[in-house]
Amino acid sequence: MKTVVVRNISRADANVVKRLGALGVATVHEAYGRFGLMKPYMRPIWAGGEAAGTAVTVLAQPGDNWMIHVAVEQCQPGDLLVVGCTADNTDGMFGDLLATSLMARGVRGLVIDAGCRDVKSLKEMGFPVWSKAISAKGTVKATLGAVNVPVVCAGINVFPGDAVVADDDGVVVVRGKEAAAVAAKAEKRQADEDGKRRQLASGVLGLDMYKMREALAKAGLVYTDEPEAD
Repeated sequence: MKTVVVRNISRADANVVKRLGALGVATVHEAYGRFGLMKPYMRPIWAGGEAAGTAVTVLAQPGDNWMIHVAVEQCQPGDLLVVGCTADNTDGMFGDLLATSLMARGVRGLVIDAGCRDVKSLKEMGFPVWSKAISAKGTVKATLGAVNVPVVCAGINVFPGDAVVADDDGVVVVRGKEAAAVAAKAEKRQADEDGKRRQLASGVLGLDMYKMREALAKAGLVYTDEPEAD
């Protein structure tokens, strides 16, 4: 592993990232061909948090948050910090002091495949975090990692500058060069779902709206008014 900080990265278009954020994780994930979704153990530390930004990536050693401090300097307004670890870890590698520093640089939130602490303070600050665990266990600053290199975070390869969307449904990552196309597909999908939602609200059944009845019959589903005998 190279212990390097890459200072100049290509970021996904900010307007495209904003469009993706307005659509939400589930819609973006579906529009992306059901790709890019981090493992479901990545949860928001407080409900209702939402964030969309361009990835500044960190490869950190377990229980060591040194490189997170290094990464703060590389962040710009609209970024979202994504931290992967070289080995499985749940220590509380991030808290309110680092969040204060990130907020001062306009960072939208944090995604970390490790632990987070100071949850009450982070909620009061309005700084959203998605983490593998919540843990008060402290960390050290002893071993180098890397900043703005490709990392694996919760099972997904994240490249610097990728578009990242996070909410109560989880975290999805879209490659920067594909972000505009995915946003267009996701907006079309949302418009289609809005139409379906209106039909369902009017009382139309999903069985009929999706034309399921014939397929169910072919699969062998039988309706009867006679209860089965004991």
